[in-house]
Amino acid sequence: MKFIFSFLTFFISLNFSGQEIDPLDQFWNKLEQHCGKAFAGEVIEAPENDDFRGKKLVMHLRSCEENIIKIPFFVGEDRSRTWVLNKKNATIELRHDHRHKDGTSDEVTMYGGISSNHGLPHLQVFPADQETANLIPEAASNVWWITLTDTGFTYNLRRIGTDRFFTVKFDLTEPIKTPAAPWGWEE
Repeated sequence: MKFIFSFLTFFISLNFSGQEIDPLDQFWNKLEQHCGKAFAGEVIEAPENDDFRGKKLVMHLRSCEENIIKIPFFVGEDRSRTWVLNKKNATIELRHDHRHKDGTSDEVTMYGGISSNHGLPHLQVFPADQETANLIPEAASNVWWITLTDTGFTYNLRRIGTDRFFTVKFDLTEPIKTPAAPWGWEE
């Protein structure tokens, strides 16, 4: 009898309820696995005159709290950018936190969007929200998306109706030394 009870307890714990883990949660859980690590990246697609070309690109999953992941993104010596992902109400919100060297907020900061559905375990899409349209009118048609595989993280931007397209890719198979804090953060 004890064996049957143990087997049933094990069987129930396997989640055979017919429901899979939500794609949004799968994405989030996979991203959390990289918390504390930093990765080198490269520009995959950008306008010819883009400032990011030819510079060292680093992303660092520096802060992982319950439902908030902050990922500083460095371009050369510029440590002004942090991607902020906030999981709430069955969506993920993407914000771009921009700071000056002294840590104060840039005039153009905290723009972004909210996923419109649960997405896929390897892809989340963030159309620009009204806050972004009010702050940066030309960015009202922006769509950001993040792809996440076992080997890579890509951050993408497309401005619908224009030829503006930007992609940076980070190699998740080779963590690098964690960088200094972004501007506005404590060491």
